[in-house]
Amino acid sequence: MRQIVLDTETTGLEPEQGHRIIEIGCVEMIERRLTGNNFHQYLQPDREIDPAAVEIHGITNEFLADKPHFGDLVDDFMSYIRGAELIIHNAPFDTAFINRELKLLGAGLPVLSELCSITDTLVLAKKMYPGQRNSLDALCKRYQIDNSHRELHGALLDAEILADVYLTMTGGQTTLSLDALSGSDEASGFSGIRRLEATRPALSIVPASPDELELHEARLDAIDKSSGGNCVWKKLGQD
Repeated sequence: MRQIVLDTETTGLEPEQGHRIIEIGCVEMIERRLTGNNFHQYLQPDREIDPAAVEIHGITNEFLADKPHFGDLVDDFMSYIRGAELIIHNAPFDTAFINRELKLLGAGLPVLSELCSITDTLVLAKKMYPGQRNSLDALCKRYQIDNSHRELHGALLDAEILADVYLTMTGGQTTLSLDALSGSDEASGFSGIRRLEATRPALSIVPASPDELELHEARLDAIDKSSGGNCVWKKLGQD
């Protein structure tokens, strides 16, 4: 299974208004393992970058002056992503820009969905955490993924962070094939399912101290008073 985590940076927000891609960053995973075979390129957009966009990603017109155009690397890019599953956060944004670039080149180039399958991690996150913030930064905080080095947006950096987020979001065992173990059990040392022993050591019980019991009762009295005599735990103790 080959997956490509992809992100772009652009001159603005709307490709229909003539905005272009200025950076593409891709991170390759095979069987959910990062391979290091990444794709990263800055691009000359032949137009000015919106000042608001520069504040987000820090890429300037001067920096891009000597960079190649999208058409210069389109064959390499298409070969790199062809047949893979693209993992993108807020996929409609990035796919719209890439498809716009492909359309501008003409020559009957296919749209992105004809080259790859596409998974939107924003859609996944909204299903998992409805009503919550699901930006990349919010997901990093939720999954305790360090993104402190992300002072500005960057396509490759964001793709690397998204790869960590995606692997955490979709982590855990997804398949179990006992048949796959047959024939290799002896070589691998696998000896079948090991059951737990029927006899287990008894758990030690540590009773509460008098001071702890007194604090517990005081806490229940406070709850009972604030709830108008409806402390469930005190009623259970009276039964």
